[in-house]
Amino acid sequence: MAPPSPLAIATQAVNRLVKEESYYHKEQANQEKRIQKLAEDIENNSPDLDSNAEYILKQEKTALEETKAVFEPLRRRIADAVDKLEEQIAISESDGNGSEEELKKAKEALEAGQKVATEEPAAQEQHEEL
Repeated sequence: MAPPSPLAIATQAVNRLVKEESYYHKEQANQEKRIQKLAEDIENNSPDLDSNAEYILKQEKTALEETKAVFEPLRRRIADAVDKLEEQIAISESDGNGSEEELKKAKEALEAGQKVATEEPAAQEQHEEL
């Protein structure tokens, strides 16, 4: 089997980073739900609370902040991968080396990557909540 072409590698990189970004949004939503539930339980003095609930809440908030901190560097990596994919698409189209299917997948990945890379952080958070 032939090694993957540079176009296929660039396509896979963009797809992987877009998927990773999606997973972080899901993790952020889950963390926010856990924090909200724990805060409500603490406020209502729920009998199910652990004796160190306040500490757990603090740890959950710290984890949420760490998750949020991942987005900016990840968007930069996505933007870099999108730039590289654009180059590979241009090279493949000018050389005629890429198959139609490979180019189609690359253009789909490019569109998804551009959408994520150019979307505002607040818009992404609202999008994930819907």
